[in-house]
Amino acid sequence: MIAALFFSRALLSVSMMLFVAVSFFHSDIKGHIRQFFSSPLLWGMSLLFMLTLLSGIWSEDKKEWLTILRIKLPLLALPLAFAGPFSFSKKQWEIIAFVFIGIVTAGTIWCMFNYVTDWRFINESYLRAKTLAVPLNNDHVRFSWLVSVTILLAGLLCWNKRKENKIIAIILIIIVCWLIIFLHILAARTGLFSFYIIALASGISLLLARAKPWQGIVVLILLIALPFAAYRVLPSFQNRVRYILYDYGYFKEMHYLPGGNDASRIISLRAGWNLLEQNPLTGTGAGDITTAIKKWDSEHYPGMRDTDKIYPSSEWLVYGLTAGWVGVLLFSIVVFIPCFIRRRNNLAWLLLNLTAMFGFLFDIGLEVQFGVFIYSFLILWWWKWLKPQKQITLTHD
Repeated sequence: MIAALFFSRALLSVSMMLFVAVSFFHSDIKGHIRQFFSSPLLWGMSLLFMLTLLSGIWSEDKKEWLTILRIKLPLLALPLAFAGPFSFSKKQWEIIAFVFIGIVTAGTIWCMFNYVTDWRFINESYLRAKTLAVPLNNDHVRFSWLVSVTILLAGLLCWNKRKENKIIAIILIIIVCWLIIFLHILAARTGLFSFYIIALASGISLLLARAKPWQGIVVLILLIALPFAAYRVLPSFQNRVRYILYDYGYFKEMHYLPGGNDASRIISLRAGWNLLEQNPLTGTGAGDITTAIKKWDSEHYPGMRDTDKIYPSSEWLVYGLTAGWVGVLLFSIVVFIPCFIRRRNNLAWLLLNLTAMFGFLFDIGLEVQFGVFIYSFLILWWWKWLKPQKQITLTHD
C-alpha cells in the first residue's frame, strides 16, 4: 500500500482491499468485530463514511454521491482491518517505518531532480501560484503534509535510536535536515505549517524537560531563524512569499483575482458557510455539494472559478453541507477522539493528529483518494504501532 501510493491509484485500491481481506484470515471473527465497536477511534472514523452514505437519502445527484462513497471507502475498510488481532514485533514495525521514510525521501529526491533540470522556469512559476512537480499526481498539499509527517516519524525513530544505534540515528538526522530543506523549497503552506507546529511543540517539550532544557532553546532559536534564512537563500520560497503577499493585497480589499489561490479559497469558504446557513438541518447532501457551490458562485462571483468540482475549502464545511450542523458536530468529535487516546510517544501521536486537523481547517483532504488513504492509514498505523505495552506486575508470595 505504501509503495502503491506513489505509483498507481489502481494498485493502491487493490492492495488496500487485499489488506482488508487478509486481516480477516483468522478464527476469532467475533473478537475482531468486538474490538472494532469497542474502539472509539475505529468506529468514529467509520462514522465519517456512514454520514456520507446516509446523505444519499437527500442527495439528488446519485452518480456523484456514489463516486464520493467510493473515494471515502477507506474510512470504513481500514478501521475494520486494523481492528484485527494481527500484531507485529518492534523490529517489524520499525521496518515499516523505515520503508515509509525511504519511499517519501526518494520522492523528494525525484522532485529535486526535476527542479534542477529547469530551476529558473520553476522558480519563476512560483510567482504565478505554481509549485514544482511532486508525486501523488502532483498533489502538493497531500505530499507536503506527508513530508512533514515523515520528519516527525524520522525524528521519533532518531530519538528512540540515539543510544541503541548511533549510526542509524545520524542517518535519520541527515534525512530530517534534508526534508526540512525540501519543504522550504517546495513552499507548500500545508506542509510548512505542519512542520512548524511539530517543531514548535518539540522545542517547548524539550525546554520544559528537566534533563537538558538547552536543547529546547536551540530548537526554538533555529525555528525563528529558519524562515528568514529560507527567504534569503531559496528562490522558490522567496517567490512563494512574494506571490502570497501579492494575492493578499487584492483579497483583503475584496478585489478577487480570477485564478488566485487565496481568492478561490475565501470564496469557497463563504459559499460553504452561506449554504450551510440555508440548509442547517441536512446540508445539501454529499452528492449535491459541487452543484450547489457552482450555483452560488454563478450568482455571487461569476467567472471567478471554472472547474468541474468545487468544494468549500474546509473539511468541516464539507461535512456541514453533507449532513448539516449534525455533520459539523460529528466530524469535530471524530477528529478530536485521538487526542483523548494515550499512546507510547504520546507527543508524536498528538502532533500527528493536530497537523491533520490543521489541514482539515483549510483543505479537503477527505474528498480525494490520496488524502483519504493517507489520513486513515497514518492514524490507524500509529494507533496500532504505538499501543501502550501491557504492564506486568511482579508479586511475591
